[in-house]
Amino acid sequence: METQILKPTEDSINLACKLLQNGEVVAVPTETVYGLAGDSTNPSAIQKIFTAKGRPQDNPLIVHIANMDMLDGIVSKIPDDAKKLAETFWPGPITIIMPKGNKVCDSTCAGLNSVGVRMPSHPIAHEIISRSRIAFAAPSANLSGKPSPTNANDVYTDMIGRIPLIIDGGECDAGVESTVISTLDDTPIILRPGVITKEMIETCLNKKVDIAKGVLEKHVSDKKVLSPGIKYKHYAPKANITILKGTLEEFKKYVDMHTCDNMFVMCFDEEKDAFVLPTITYGSITSPQEQAHRLFRALRELDEMHAETVYARCPETTGISMAVYNRLIRAAGFRIIQL
Repeated sequence: METQILKPTEDSINLACKLLQNGEVVAVPTETVYGLAGDSTNPSAIQKIFTAKGRPQDNPLIVHIANMDMLDGIVSKIPDDAKKLAETFWPGPITIIMPKGNKVCDSTCAGLNSVGVRMPSHPIAHEIISRSRIAFAAPSANLSGKPSPTNANDVYTDMIGRIPLIIDGGECDAGVESTVISTLDDTPIILRPGVITKEMIETCLNKKVDIAKGVLEKHVSDKKVLSPGIKYKHYAPKANITILKGTLEEFKKYVDMHTCDNMFVMCFDEEKDAFVLPTITYGSITSPQEQAHRLFRALRELDEMHAETVYARCPETTGISMAVYNRLIRAAGFRIIQL
């Protein structure tokens, strides 16, 4: 299969819509990461997403809509908490889990009775949904397990020959996937953190919000999960990453004692000059937004530099930093050392 990368024009947007309507899969930019879009009501299109990514079939997909009317049939009920979250944060990078409707196919939801839905704010994604009139399912447009792509070239690296079209909308703003929150119970629960934080959600709902156990540690249950990004190793480059928790001085001392070939340090911008070893930085220590924006590109740079062993500085675990930490511990395969 030939894979085209096209800038967003009238013709390319129309082509993307036509391909979606014909049950094909198209990579599109969103404000979070690039998504691999296919008709959420078409089992054949959904199977093409799983095949292109090499994604496990029990990992549910997120449905993307352009307006609230499109929820009809995608969900069977809109809980009160979901209404408040949608009114406050949609369009934007938050996925709300609600009871599944009869239009969305079972394979989109991995056989669950619930479905995750979001309304992207990226103008290209929004326009493609509106023009095609298709609520598309769209996981990140990478091979399963690899770092999510935040630009079209990274999509092409993973998806060449697997999909017909990539719409090149430039760099994504957020850089990490959407916050996922379940509104199925009285107490909402965050299943995947993002740039819309726990604190922001609690302010919106005026109530306590829980965080799923699998957010900050390894998920060990065999039960089906309600959200992507929980059950499997994700976001990982080929290199073996180990996160070191401690001060910069403790970090430097440990790294100096464990130097080996093709070894890299992954650190914050301000710390780059502290190391003799080659470094990859992923943002300012004072800017969680910048860390989120740059993390996946930094992980891909490690592959481009042929890194084999990587020691990474640890981000914070609150606010937006929780999303960065959540992605990094999965990229590291949960290899964490407390110094």
